[in-house]
Amino acid sequence: MEALPLLPEAAPQCSAPPLPTGPCPVCPRLAAEFEPWRQAAFWQALHQRALQREQLLHQQIDTLQAEVRSLKQRLFGRKAEGAAALANLTAPGPAPPRPRGQQPGRPGPRRRAYEHLPTVEETIPLPADRQQCPQCGQPFVPFPGSDDSTVLEVEVRAYRRLIHRRRYRPTCACNGNPGVVTAPPPPKVLPKSLLGVSVWVTVLLDKYLFYRPTYRLLADLATHGLSLSLGTVTDGLKRLLPLLEPLYDALVQRSRQQALWHADETRWLVFATVEGKVGHRWYLWVFHAAEVVVFVLASGRAHDVPEEHLGPVEEGILVVDRYAAYKALAQVKDGRVTLAFCWAHVRRDFLEAARDWPALRDWGLGWVERIGAVYRANDARLAVRDQPAAFAVAERALRQQVAALEQQATAELREPALHPGRRQALASLQEHWHGLTVFVAHPEVPMDNNTAERSERGPVVGRKNYYGSGAVWSGRLAALLFSLLQTLALWGLNPRAWLTAYLEACAAAGGQAPADAARYLPWNLSEEQRQAWRCQPTPPNTS
Repeated sequence: MEALPLLPEAAPQCSAPPLPTGPCPVCPRLAAEFEPWRQAAFWQALHQRALQREQLLHQQIDTLQAEVRSLKQRLFGRKAEGAAALANLTAPGPAPPRPRGQQPGRPGPRRRAYEHLPTVEETIPLPADRQQCPQCGQPFVPFPGSDDSTVLEVEVRAYRRLIHRRRYRPTCACNGNPGVVTAPPPPKVLPKSLLGVSVWVTVLLDKYLFYRPTYRLLADLATHGLSLSLGTVTDGLKRLLPLLEPLYDALVQRSRQQALWHADETRWLVFATVEGKVGHRWYLWVFHAAEVVVFVLASGRAHDVPEEHLGPVEEGILVVDRYAAYKALAQVKDGRVTLAFCWAHVRRDFLEAARDWPALRDWGLGWVERIGAVYRANDARLAVRDQPAAFAVAERALRQQVAALEQQATAELREPALHPGRRQALASLQEHWHGLTVFVAHPEVPMDNNTAERSERGPVVGRKNYYGSGAVWSGRLAALLFSLLQTLALWGLNPRAWLTAYLEACAAAGGQAPADAARYLPWNLSEEQRQAWRCQPTPPNTS
């Protein structure tokens, strides 16, 4: 009985027993003395449950507030993740904007030379009333040389080719000739069309390289005196598609022969009714390799699209984000294709954690700095890639930093009661670790997938300007020309000169694709053709 005073200390550690409905059958006096302590334990247990509910509610509030901050950032915030984003996270107030123009300590831009442009000579004499001394009236005499200056001008003009086909009458009496012999008509890329090759080149470049809607181009041409019908241009684009399809097939075949690709996808609207397809959201996939860029328009976003594009590839590395469709590729499952995941997306996880959870700001920025150190170590390794001794030292340093990063993530994941924001970012890092470290053993593989995302910037601008495509054939033409024009840019070729030469070849073939269309692709060109169609460089002006 003397042990009863110890019960108040033990009561908070036990759960509340159920209150009895009647007197204790063993010892009524003991039950009466124990009743206050049991009542205290019961109410303390209820208090603990209330505290647990309150803690859970606070966690839910923090999670919802983090989600609100994330949605606000996506809707209203800056998309950039560079120094400005870090400054906003680290500084208590808004970071001062960087002044525009040339930055101190940075090399100045090179002056451009324009000697490759045609020159129109102009001589400006001194007006007659100023060719004499204003004081005494004595005339000036010419002085050797001139004071020269350069003015750049652009002249865009529409003109009409009025073609006169000479006619001849035979003078012989044989029946081998018709009554009148007429010179053949000039070749046209589209038979029975009024528009010449230069017009179609302008239309294709303006829409698929500069991403302007067709109606804006027509309004621009109208200011030069050329008024065209939108229906005429649209019908002509549809007729141009078969002339370019052999080139697209060759681009796809070349892409399958590569060993390293960057892949990504973005939505592309196609306002057409297709059986089995609900809505107008299609997807524009890009596969960027060292020699060729291929865009694929597909109605879905599943793994069958990259599977079909890669085809029976023997081996290769595909740099992607963490989208699950890439992990489901048959070529990945059987080991023919290795996925290399993007470190920029991992870095974004920690930036978002620092932005959405104020308590995790220092932790997230610390991880961003560690990832930046790995980037710098990899850049230092690539800078000495042609020096075996220095490369070995730089690679050893890189592997040490990558190993330290893995150890840091593993140690943090073992912490008890880990914050959900930390757990989410670290779990994703650990799950994709094998694909994130492909670049260590393969220096030719970049650490991120920015190459594919840069390739999609232009089509995304086009999607914003002309909302996608109005028909399936129009979407196919867009994917074809995006592929062709970006491939030409990879090889440093002038798209206007190249398109002019190819469409003239189509015109010479009677409005059909030339039988040897593949010889116009960059890797099949002769050195003379590459020099003729190469973009003009801008060397520094040494004068």
